[in-house]
Amino acid sequence: MNVNDINRKLEKKFGDRVSARFEDGSIILTGELDEWSDVVEAGMLAATPYSTTHVVNDISLKGAQPEQMHMPSVRDDALEGARPDILVIGGGISGCSIARELTRYKLSVLVLEKEADLALGASGRNDGEVHPGVDLSKGTLKHKYIRRANHMYEELCRDLDVPFKRLGQYACFTHKSWLPFVWLYSKWRKNVDGIEDTRIAMGSEIRKNEPEISPEVAFALFNPSSGTVSPYNLVIAYAENAVDNGAKISLNTAVTGMDVEDGVIKAVYTNRGTVYPKQVINCAGVWSDMVAKMAQDRFFSIHPRRGTNSILDKKAGSRFGMIASVVGTQLPGQTHTKGGGILHTVHDNLLIGPDAIETPERENTATNSDSIERVFAKQKITMPKLTEKDIITYFTGVRAPTYEEDFIIEPGRKTKNIYHVAGIQSPGLTTAPAVAEDVAAYMAELFGAEKNESFDPIRHAPPHLAAMDDASRAALIKENPDYGVIVCRCEEVSRGEILDALRSSVCVPTVDGVKKRVRPGMGRCQGGFCSPLVTQIIAEYLGVELTDVRKSSEESPIVFESKKGAAEK
Repeated sequence: MNVNDINRKLEKKFGDRVSARFEDGSIILTGELDEWSDVVEAGMLAATPYSTTHVVNDISLKGAQPEQMHMPSVRDDALEGARPDILVIGGGISGCSIARELTRYKLSVLVLEKEADLALGASGRNDGEVHPGVDLSKGTLKHKYIRRANHMYEELCRDLDVPFKRLGQYACFTHKSWLPFVWLYSKWRKNVDGIEDTRIAMGSEIRKNEPEISPEVAFALFNPSSGTVSPYNLVIAYAENAVDNGAKISLNTAVTGMDVEDGVIKAVYTNRGTVYPKQVINCAGVWSDMVAKMAQDRFFSIHPRRGTNSILDKKAGSRFGMIASVVGTQLPGQTHTKGGGILHTVHDNLLIGPDAIETPERENTATNSDSIERVFAKQKITMPKLTEKDIITYFTGVRAPTYEEDFIIEPGRKTKNIYHVAGIQSPGLTTAPAVAEDVAAYMAELFGAEKNESFDPIRHAPPHLAAMDDASRAALIKENPDYGVIVCRCEEVSRGEILDALRSSVCVPTVDGVKKRVRPGMGRCQGGFCSPLVTQIIAEYLGVELTDVRKSSEESPIVFESKKGAAEK
């Protein structure tokens, strides 16, 4: 599509309020519109799906100020003068998996994450599905990486000691008239795209395996290679293994600017000092286009997309053991159909969602009841007995798609020493192991780096009492009585496990940091009973007052001093 064609389409829809031009290999959109949905639509009208010619959408939203990045409250010189070979910006699945793979080589690696913990963006706020790739177009980066990466998960999760389940997925249809078309689609995917294990499952077979699937389901496209993993546990495991192999991770660290000379990044400014890297890898998620702009290498735009999930109690998880959704039921206000289903998690809950709603807010993860209700209405078509009464919590994540709906994995186009891993949305969790391998290999070749002979791919997670048999549990408690002190009854988490989390190589001594690592507070009561005990254990371990313990970040105290001087919650 040429620029004249794009401008004709834009003029037809928006008059003379917006325009397009071709500049430095990208399509640049400018103008002003009243609604965010119109800004997004303009970007989509200008985009060629899965193209390497990207849209830079500079259309402003009338009356709105550009969103400012949340900045950490920490201010110090901890990183001043650091000179890593490679600086990785972003502590999500991309940044941490790449950091770990880089430690296979003799390279110094520093990861910056602006939040107080890892995986606080989309990497920790998704459904955790390991996708089969059945709906991806051949020739895209998503398709290129997903088949290879999907088959890596058993070994990867075994090495990193992260739970993984190969569940299988039903993409359900309620109208039998669709059967010939779906059958042809499955054959095409098998013979053309190489998705070899896809097949048709009829309704009787489905309900034999999963009795609570709706009697309205006539058949399904069955993908046995679909699986599930805890996304935040995987990110943390990657990070811990990276640190154990020599990488450094700096939390509460935001990039505030860059010094670029003659197409080379000379310095990266942060709230914790100036860093002088030889190479920069941009894994900044929803802010990746802004990081590219700092590096004078912006050739794409991110348009944030919200997705809301609900977590149901384990009693609901006992009624359904796979992944399923009814195809062809798009929700009101949803411009993109990716995602949305019922998933049995690795921790035996049910997860319902997500939806997909365009938003101008990159960091607003507030959850609204409308999203929950819409998602439930859709998934009750799949499983009629679902009930909102079983919800124990819910969460919202913000994805980071480009207008072309494909990944960006490539060196800088104008700046020589930056590499972009951007536009990472579903199936970014699935593809991460393969992407990380390729990026690390590229960097190793660039530096002429030797293999790190001391690299150890094995990471050991803290023991998980709830998964142990009685004999193993008794032996562990005999060795260390702390494992016999149950702190969280819902998830059977002991004092010993909490102390293990605090001793990890990427220690985040907050209530939420401990929660993400060993699960106190993730059960039915959501920390109503165990949070005070976890707070006390953290305070004792650190040798601080209860008032010094934080829920998630420096800005979130749990216990306050009263006017009389006594600590109050």
